Amino acid sequence: MLWSLLKIVFFIVAVTAITYGAMELSTVPGELMLTYGGLEMRLGPLEVLAALVALVVLVWVAFKLLGLIAAFIRFLAGDETAVTRYFARNRVERGYQALSDSMMALAGGEGHLAMTKAQKAERFLNKPEITTLLVAQAAEQTGDRTKAENAYKKLVEDDRTRFVGIRGLMRQRLEQGDTDTAMKLAEKAFALKPKHEDTQDVLLRLQAEKGDWKGARATLAAKAKTGSLPKDVLKRRDAVLALSEAKELLDDDVSIEKQEQVIAAHKQSPDLIPAAVLAARGYIAKGNKKHAARLLTKAWSASPHPDLATAFAEIEPNETPQERLKRFKSLTKVNIDDPETRMLMAELHIAAEEFPEARRALGTLPETDATVRVLTLMAAIERGSGGTDQLVNAWLAKAVTAPRGPQWICDNCQNIHDHWEPVCSNCHGFDTLSWRRPPQNDKPLSGGLEMLPLLVAVNGSAETAPVVVDADAEEAEVVEAETVDAEVVEER
Repeated sequence: MLWSLLKIVFFIVAVTAITYGAMELSTVPGELMLTYGGLEMRLGPLEVLAALVALVVLVWVAFKLLGLIAAFIRFLAGDETAVTRYFARNRVERGYQALSDSMMALAGGEGHLAMTKAQKAERFLNKPEITTLLVAQAAEQTGDRTKAENAYKKLVEDDRTRFVGIRGLMRQRLEQGDTDTAMKLAEKAFALKPKHEDTQDVLLRLQAEKGDWKGARATLAAKAKTGSLPKDVLKRRDAVLALSEAKELLDDDVSIEKQEQVIAAHKQSPDLIPAAVLAARGYIAKGNKKHAARLLTKAWSASPHPDLATAFAEIEPNETPQERLKRFKSLTKVNIDDPETRMLMAELHIAAEEFPEARRALGTLPETDATVRVLTLMAAIERGSGGTDQLVNAWLAKAVTAPRGPQWICDNCQNIHDHWEPVCSNCHGFDTLSWRRPPQNDKPLSGGLEMLPLLVAVNGSAETAPVVVDADAEEAEVVEAETVDAEVVEER
């Protein structure tokens, strides 16, 4: 509204100024006399101004007419520039419309329509860097791998689209399980764009899967420069790669450099249990038992683990059970209430045939954390204490459906591994294994309850189930529960 009012005001002011100027110019004395062929013309100042304006307009019109005549002459001579430009503009509009339709169809899951529209856009636009990519993605969506591969190969031929083409071929090889070719393509893509995060991750995973630890560490170093991972994660993954690279530590001809490498890996990530174990064995191999014991004790204080106890036993392999029990006190005095520490102490007491002490070491674990290992230890304690076969079998029967306790589990696919690996054997994730308890399954095992009477009953007789009543007594008492039929066992 305000702008319209301003335009009106400006128009009125301009008209008024022109009118006032014309009136002032008409009062100026003097005149211009033109003589031509005996013809005289006398013009005042106002007429002279009007004549000059008219002359300028006539010159502009004359130039336009000359240009039009020249264009008409060129058209008669065969120059179809104007006509060609019109049709070219129409083709571009139709091409972009087809391109838009192809993108919409691709987003909507209509692969065949997207491919058709992309091919139409390719005919009109002549922009293969755009249309060929759409054809490749549409072909992948429809399952036409051959057409998609041919489209990606065309993209590789152009410098502007080489990276996209290589990544497309890499994904296809990964889907087909051809990891060797996929790794080569990933290396080429990484060389083109070393800061591309997804390419870094794929290459790192493939290198770790193939055991190319040196190459994987170089890729991880490039990833560190981009700042896409926290520093603590980078340090741990570098430690994992260093550990994997030095896995030949257990070989007879291992070099001192490899021993130092695995020790350095442990220093980078002290919570990495396999690194602590191999580093300790490196010290043991060099005869440095004191450093090995100190390293394992520190690792145990951070996270008790059976592998740490095994390595600690290797420091003095020929000691008696009583000597081992005494030496292990330096390890078990930390995290004394941890279930792993309690189970370790119970095992040491069982080996020394100190069964009441073994029961005391377990504490309330048979009630509060009854894993397979805990219940098996209880069966061994009952056997060593002179318990009957029926009582021992009752503990073993409970172990059938008991949880297994902490294990090496992949954080991505939840697959359980017998031992630590840098790469998950199921989903091929790198550094995804952690020592933890598997997700609890509330569903009962199929046939589990039906198996228990077979394990507990002897000669078809009834049996009793053990119940722990006093964990802190000199000897853990076992009382008998009510007699039950051999076909039914009380559910825990």
